[in-house]
Amino acid sequence: MNTHNLVTMANQIGVFFEAMPDRDEALHGISDHIRRFWAPRMRNEFTTYVEQGGADVSSIVRLAIESYPVLPTPTPFDPDDLPVPRERHRLDGASES
Repeated sequence: MNTHNLVTMANQIGVFFEAMPDRDEALHGISDHIRRFWAPRMRNEFTTYVEQGGADVSSIVRLAIESYPVLPTPTPFDPDDLPVPRERHRLDGASES
């Protein structure tokens, strides 16, 4: 997808939500819309562009992306969350030695 098109779409979303009286609700609405309706590839490309300083991104959209990230937050890996293997029983098909 063309980054210019993503910026245009994001700025249009920003114009719509900017009319809301509650600024925080508007910011959340912008990021929620992008997170729910844009493909992951589009969100990745747009977020990278914003992080690199994308000058043509409106201030409300930039603030929304910074306040409410549109990319999934990776969860830390915890080995304790893995299932504990159980001992095999002879009826499970294990061969006896």
